[in-house]
Amino acid sequence: MEITPLPHVPLTTRQRIHSIIAGSSGNLIEYYDWYVYAAFSLYFAHAFFPHGNQTAELLRSAAIFAIGFLMRPIGGWIMGLVADRHGRRFALSLSVLAMCVGSLTIALCPGYDSIGVFAPAILLFARLVQGLSLGGEYGASATYLSEIAPPAQRGFYASFQYVTLVAGQLLALVVLLVLQFAVLTPQQIGAWGWRIPFGIGALLALSVLWFRRGMVESEQFSHATRDPAAKGGLRVLLHHPREVMAVCGLTLGGTVAFYTFTIYMQKYLVNTTGLSKEASTVISTTALAVFALAQPIFGALSDRVGRRPLLLSFGIIGCIVTVPLMHAMAHASSPAVALGLLVTALLCISGYTSINAVVKAELFPARIRALGVALPYALTVSIFGGTAEYVALWFKQAGHEDWFYWYVTGCIACSLLTVLFLLPSRDRITPEA
Repeated sequence: MEITPLPHVPLTTRQRIHSIIAGSSGNLIEYYDWYVYAAFSLYFAHAFFPHGNQTAELLRSAAIFAIGFLMRPIGGWIMGLVADRHGRRFALSLSVLAMCVGSLTIALCPGYDSIGVFAPAILLFARLVQGLSLGGEYGASATYLSEIAPPAQRGFYASFQYVTLVAGQLLALVVLLVLQFAVLTPQQIGAWGWRIPFGIGALLALSVLWFRRGMVESEQFSHATRDPAAKGGLRVLLHHPREVMAVCGLTLGGTVAFYTFTIYMQKYLVNTTGLSKEASTVISTTALAVFALAQPIFGALSDRVGRRPLLLSFGIIGCIVTVPLMHAMAHASSPAVALGLLVTALLCISGYTSINAVVKAELFPARIRALGVALPYALTVSIFGGTAEYVALWFKQAGHEDWFYWYVTGCIACSLLTVLFLLPSRDRITPEA
């Protein structure tokens, strides 16, 4: 399907705000639909797998969560090509439609007691579709938000990608809290109530698809596609090996730390610290709210002091505090102490999360920017981010849970080395097309 790029026109303030909201709201819904799986897996794991102990059921559901990440590189490749050839707005609309299909499939899927092994097979299919969608969303969204931002405020604007990413996870937890405390009993949530958030996600995805029709294409994409000979693609991307390695290295530590202190932490507080499911949900929700509010602050700071100092702070502090923080959370004496420790951990990784999108986008020319950001990012997230929870549970089941703390530290160290040796020594504030 050919999409004619919009003509080059300066963006008005109204157009820019509408485009930010349209791009960010879709990102929010995509990550809501993705994280609902993790937030509700404590309740629906038994519905899709043969009954066993809680850790075994969570391990199987975590395996499906990890396998879903295998489609993210494919999604990053396909949607990256679409975004670089047909426009960021078209790719963003296509990705949110795929997420809607995946969420609706999970909401309507019968359980293991009804259709046996077909239940986990359908669940796997739905997660693969969602992985395809999310793999494309990140690159197109990161590129779009970076390109429509004024050069002097690019860090601030791009930080809203993680605001909406975290807000999507936060929304999933809020839905869980409402169901837990105001609408349903735990037995009802485990029996059928876990389907509700997936249905909500499908409906919200359709509404965002409609809203994205009015998005304005970025000026840099319109400029880059004026020359028919200046095409991107995988072959062109291979001429930028250093930049690709930089994206992979930055993502390695950032994604493992992020998934450890967000996705896995809800289960860690229940399975290791010994808190109740309800207390774990409240702690995770509160910490994520603080985390989301911190992103624009860190992003704006990067516009003043540069990206490199923030990335260095993430790498150095992360290497020092991860192991003691995880040990302290394992023995937290109260929910308040656990909350304080979790907020501390999330603020430590904000030096990466707030600006990673713009840092990666600034590495590539416009004709391969979406693909250059999406593909290596999705590959790294699939291998390391998607498996973080599984690795943590595997170490726990093997009786060496503290080994996982050192695993996270080692991944952060790789990101620190990337900042020191692979990133440009000075920020590229105005990347050329």
